[in-house]
Amino acid sequence: MRLWLGWRWFKSMQNNWHLINADNQILGRIATQTASFLIGKHKTSYAPNKNIGDFVVIINAEKIKLTRNKAQKKVYYYHTSYPGALKTVKYQARFEKKPEWVIYQAVKGMLPKNRLANERLKKLKIFRDEKHPYADKLA
Repeated sequence: MRLWLGWRWFKSMQNNWHLINADNQILGRIATQTASFLIGKHKTSYAPNKNIGDFVVIINAEKIKLTRNKAQKKVYYYHTSYPGALKTVKYQARFEKKPEWVIYQAVKGMLPKNRLANERLKKLKIFRDEKHPYADKLA
């Protein structure tokens, strides 16, 4: 039986839009903040089995920073599904080619590994510079 809590309950179930400017911000801090918005932990109606998180738009992805010398040491690993085919890509090479991917992977790693992860990641929009088509939804 569902308990009716009035219009406050309905309002908390709506998806809001958040804008995060990544200009001179640290990658890990932006990823944790974004993951929290995508999961919906900031809402009073949070439940781990519901997808009630908000949409997040990240701009200026190419201006993100890493602390200390992680930009030279960080390495991404992936497997091609062939025996002995573990590949490595350095952070700097991946960042120069596609900085949006770096933020996407950081946020993906901070989400719970369950059925809702892909649905939550669809609410994440990352852009290289300040131009984005969601200005009307953020206002």
